[in-house]
Amino acid sequence: VQLVESGGGLVQPGGSLRLSCAASGFTFSSYRMSWYRQAPGKEREQVATITKGGGMTNYADSVKGRFTISRDNAKNTVYLQMNSLKPEDTAVYYCYALSVGWGQGTQVTVSS
Repeated sequence: VQLVESGGGLVQPGGSLRLSCAASGFTFSSYRMSWYRQAPGKEREQVATITKGGGMTNYADSVKGRFTISRDNAKNTVYLQMNSLKPEDTAVYYCYALSVGWGQGTQVTVSS
């Protein structure tokens, strides 16, 4: 059972990044998937969630209108498209599935 995030990096304010989380070892299409983030000195917070079939999504107020969560059940992958990035989006981003656990995280740094 594994979740592996990728796609993080350093980006300037206003820029975009697309995170991916590849799942293996479990029936991906049976799980609601979420993205969380944790900034230095802060608690981990939920950023976005998507239902099993991808028909419903939910976002933290801080990212609404800028981030989009999606999934491809054929590829066992969940994505987080992040646009109009701000310095306060800097954090380690994790994907999560209940009863599966967490990935190792991918660092996103927004800085000029």
